[in-house]
Amino acid sequence: MRLVTVLVALLAFAGCQPTPDAPARAFSVANGFIRDEYGRAVIMRGANVAQSHKTPPYFGFHRAADFARLREDWGFNAVRLLVEWAAVEPQRGSIDAAYLDALVERLRWARQAGLLVVLDMHQDVFGEGFGHNGAPRWACDEQRYRDHQPRDPWFLNYSSPQVMACFDALYRDDAIVERFGAAWRAVAERVRREGDLEHTVVGFDVLNEPHWGSTSVFKFEATVLAPFYARVVGAVREAAPDWLAFVEPANSRNLGIASSLPRPSFGHVVYAPHSYDPNAESGNGFDPARADALKKNIAAMAREAATVGGALWIGEYGGNPDEGGIDAYMGATYDGAGAVAAGAMVWEYGRGGGYALLDADGNERAALLDALVRPYPARVAGDPLDYRFEAASKTLVVRYVARAAVREATEIIAPARVYPRGVDVDCEGGCSAAYDEDAQVVKVSGGRDGETIVVTVTPR
Repeated sequence: MRLVTVLVALLAFAGCQPTPDAPARAFSVANGFIRDEYGRAVIMRGANVAQSHKTPPYFGFHRAADFARLREDWGFNAVRLLVEWAAVEPQRGSIDAAYLDALVERLRWARQAGLLVVLDMHQDVFGEGFGHNGAPRWACDEQRYRDHQPRDPWFLNYSSPQVMACFDALYRDDAIVERFGAAWRAVAERVRREGDLEHTVVGFDVLNEPHWGSTSVFKFEATVLAPFYARVVGAVREAAPDWLAFVEPANSRNLGIASSLPRPSFGHVVYAPHSYDPNAESGNGFDPARADALKKNIAAMAREAATVGGALWIGEYGGNPDEGGIDAYMGATYDGAGAVAAGAMVWEYGRGGGYALLDADGNERAALLDALVRPYPARVAGDPLDYRFEAASKTLVVRYVARAAVREATEIIAPARVYPRGVDVDCEGGCSAAYDEDAQVVKVSGGRDGETIVVTVTPR
């Protein structure tokens, strides 16, 4: 990302360009960013879909119009789509074809809406045997479930010896690792068989918030998690060799413990941590005085992304608008991501209370969405430096270094919710800009190779 010196930038960037002899990958990782087939940096800003995917029937209210709403009403360009191992493989060795068909249907809806998708194999507290979600019941010894003593709040169950033992088996038991990889591979095979989703599905988030089990938290990532990732990524890429691998740090990262995840043996990696404020997570709302700490934490994530040789993408952030400070909270997250030119996905596109974007009747929770909907660069024809938004004046400034090898335009999403009368655009650095009001997109062309481009978007 932009917080570290990028070495051999031109060589790395050239490596993601199309060549006459080989078709371009739909997506790749080069020079610290996700890239599209034209070499543009891809910044994904969107929502998790959804809490309702965690439990049977494993899908929620979302239909084609609900996916379209993400882009048309709120300006989002991506979805982190929750998948459950228990839904994919409810019985050992038996893949649920109907579930995969329903999953692909939702991917089609995302494609029709112009959304990118990252598939997320989700879990909380290992799986269904402990009354939570993720792994199918058969994936761990029944005695572990019988001996487990549930605790409140829910996250304290991670300290259960039985839960930790099941995580140990997930990472170390060859038979369980093989089944987990096979379940992921079945998802990839079904998606790839569809044939027209290669520009929609960017990649796969191997495992949501992996817990360290009984291993020392300071040794887990290097000695246990990294080898597990290598095995699973290898299995998935047998079916989907071009999918980007989104790797999360241990969920100790949510507690403020810096990640020690090493550079993986496989390529095209996206580092996918989550960003939550501990005080807000405890139900106390967000203290604006914590904004700098939150932004510094995201800056540290960017350095960790550089360590693993990947792009940075914040897979989850969010807050409860009923608990106070939501505007400052979401604003600080946007500012932190913008300072390192990263994307981020809000938790979650659901209905009801908590962090949901909608109320129980399906209406917008206006305080939350007003804090979330922002303009941002979605595709950048070069190397992004940063982007920032001044809410009072509704001014967006995007900076990047132009690369002449990238022929397609930079695209900046300027939501009508923020700019109901349209936008004016100023472009510095030998570039020109045009605004497509129907698409809610500013397109920027031109700029000499190596020139710093500065695009300023203001209300008309």
